[in-house]
Amino acid sequence: MSQLQFPTPIAGTVNPIAGEAAKRTGITRAIENTPADWAVACRAAIEEMARRGRPFQAADLIAEGLIDEPDHHARWGGAFSAAAAAGVVEHAGVVPSSRATVHRSLCRQWIGTAQYRTEAAA
Repeated sequence: MSQLQFPTPIAGTVNPIAGEAAKRTGITRAIENTPADWAVACRAAIEEMARRGRPFQAADLIAEGLIDEPDHHARWGGAFSAAAAAGVVEHAGVVPSSRATVHRSLCRQWIGTAQYRTEAAA
């Protein structure tokens, strides 16, 4: 049995800068189209978990009863991206999802930033 070999990428098909730009465009679109009431509730839920100082993922917000599922899964990326940009949370690794519906696929884990936790405690 031989190992599957992929040919060398065609010039221009692998472009990290274009990939990052597409990601930012998608996140911006998700934020713009998120219902305001869910966005506010989700931000409060993220802030609550961030104050605890323990790593967490989106599924934990639901498990804790802090927020309901969004109308579309893309809302999570916008919510966490906005919280990270505001200095509330930072990326804390990639772990298997605790949600049974996604078959333990990998997802981002977050933790409240030290600065946010200090400010929130004051």
